Amino acid sequence: MISSRIIRFFHTNNLLWQSSNKSLLAKLRKKTGFTFANCKKALEVNSNDIQKAEAWLKEQAQQHGWVQAAKLQGRSTTQGLIAVIVDKNYGALVEINCETDFVARNKKFHGLAETVLTATLNHATTLNSNDEVERTLLDMETLKSLPAKDGKSLADHSALTIGSIGENITLRRALCMRVQGDAVVFGGTHPAPMNPIPISFGRYGALVAVKGKEDKMILGTQLCQHIIGMNPLKVGDNTVDQPILDVDNETCLIYQEFLLDPSLSVQQVLKDAQVEVLDFARFELGEKLNGDKLLDSVEVCG
Repeated sequence: MISSRIIRFFHTNNLLWQSSNKSLLAKLRKKTGFTFANCKKALEVNSNDIQKAEAWLKEQAQQHGWVQAAKLQGRSTTQGLIAVIVDKNYGALVEINCETDFVARNKKFHGLAETVLTATLNHATTLNSNDEVERTLLDMETLKSLPAKDGKSLADHSALTIGSIGENITLRRALCMRVQGDAVVFGGTHPAPMNPIPISFGRYGALVAVKGKEDKMILGTQLCQHIIGMNPLKVGDNTVDQPILDVDNETCLIYQEFLLDPSLSVQQVLKDAQVEVLDFARFELGEKLNGDKLLDSVEVCG
C-alpha cells in the first residue's frame, strides 16, 4: 500500500515536472524563435530560469553570429529593404541588405530594421545646428557603431540576427533629418505598407521636410510618393532655376508634373496648399553609390 503511494507520488511529480518544463520550453521558443534543441539546452544550463535562458540564447547567437558574419562576409547581399520612421520634427531612412528576398520578409530581419531605425532616429535628436533643416548621412561603419536602446551596438544586433537566420546582412547606409519651428518631416515607402507610418518598409523610401500653416499630412505623404516615383535631384528655386522644355527629364522638384495629378506642377500644388518644401531625401534599394560611399545627391536651392 505504501509502496504504491510512493510510486504514484513520484509518477505524478514527474508528470508535473515534465508539464512545467514543456510549458517553459514552449514559452521560450515563442518568445525567442530559436529551435527546440537550443531552447531545451538553454533551460538545462540555466536551471529552468527562463530569463537567464533567454539571455544565454542571445549571447550564444551573437557569438555565433560574429563567426557566421566572418564566414559570410564575401557573400553578395543584393536583397533587403528600405525602412522609414518619422516623429514630427525627426525622420530616418535606412537601407539594410540580405542575401535573399525570403529573408527580407523575415520577422527577425524586420526586427533588426526597427532597431536600426530607432537608433538612427535617436541620433537625429542629437543634431543641434541652428539651421531650419539639418540632416546627416551615415555610412556603413558609422551606422554599425550607433548604440541601440539596450546599449549594444548595431553591429552586435546585426551579428545576433546573422546567427539566427544564417544569412549575410549588411547595414549599408542611413540618413537622419531634423527640422525646427513649424516645419514637419513626412515619410513613405513603396510598395505602400499595410500599416501606416511611423514605421514602414519597402524597396524605395523618402523623407520630405515641409513648412506650412496647417497640418498637411495627406500632402506630405503624397509628396513622398512623388519623390519616390519621379526621382527629383533638387527642390529647385524659381528665382535661380528655369524649367526645361522636356518635362519628362525635369529634375527640379517644383517644375515636375505632380505624380498624382499631371495637369499640375508640384509648384502649383505647393502654392495652392500654402506649403514649402525645405528638403527631401530618397533611397532606392541597391542603387549604385560612388565608391560604395554615400552620395548627398539632393541639392536645395535658395
